[in-house]
Amino acid sequence: MRLIPVMDLRDGLVVHAVKGDREHYRPVTSVLTDTAEPLEVARAFREKLGLSELYIADLNAIQGHGHHRALISRLAQQSEMSLIVDAGASDVASALQVLEAGASQVIIGAETLTTWETVPAICAAIDPRHLIFSLDMRSGQILSRCPQLITSSPVEVLGLLYRANWREVILLDLSRVGTGTGVDRALIAEARQMLPQLALIAGGGVRDANELDDLRTAGVAGVLVATALHQGIITRQHIAALISSDAHRT
Repeated sequence: MRLIPVMDLRDGLVVHAVKGDREHYRPVTSVLTDTAEPLEVARAFREKLGLSELYIADLNAIQGHGHHRALISRLAQQSEMSLIVDAGASDVASALQVLEAGASQVIIGAETLTTWETVPAICAAIDPRHLIFSLDMRSGQILSRCPQLITSSPVEVLGLLYRANWREVILLDLSRVGTGTGVDRALIAEARQMLPQLALIAGGGVRDANELDDLRTAGVAGVLVATALHQGIITRQHIAALISSDAHRT
């Protein structure tokens, strides 16, 4: 199971995301580093925790107030981490821009979509290995401007994605982000039962190392974590134990 640290970028700094209330996000404070400078935070994830992937949410781009493309390119070149980037891409051209900036995978988020037709089109134009769909939700309800998405249940949308050749999906409930209240395990269980071939990445409210163990047992492919890392709740020792346990299973 992949453990993927999260970096939310706004105005050049890493901010602490809580409940999706973006106007109130503040620069992150962390036991890992004394700065909110993105390159230093990425270095801390790599050197202090031994992590090799990094999820980046470019909040400026997602909200239509500029972008961090140059910074993402620097992170791709200097962080020695594989980048998974949500920069508000919603069509083939904008997805390719993110990949050209240095991302290993580009995220297409439900939140920024206005029409369903672009979803299969993106997957037809770009190798699915470089794509992840983010099923953005708030309190279990899909968050989107796309009529077909907001009138469907999360599991129905997962079925549509699978039939459109998407193979990796983030389940992200913004109302849980930064709260430590735990992810939506009921949705994960339902999705795993209905679509066991779909690789699921869980995000939003990861509580502690015990929950990581539970999610691995539940069969998720990866977990997004930020707050529990910055607060020292999940440590390098926990991560090493998780990796070791995965190695023994294979």
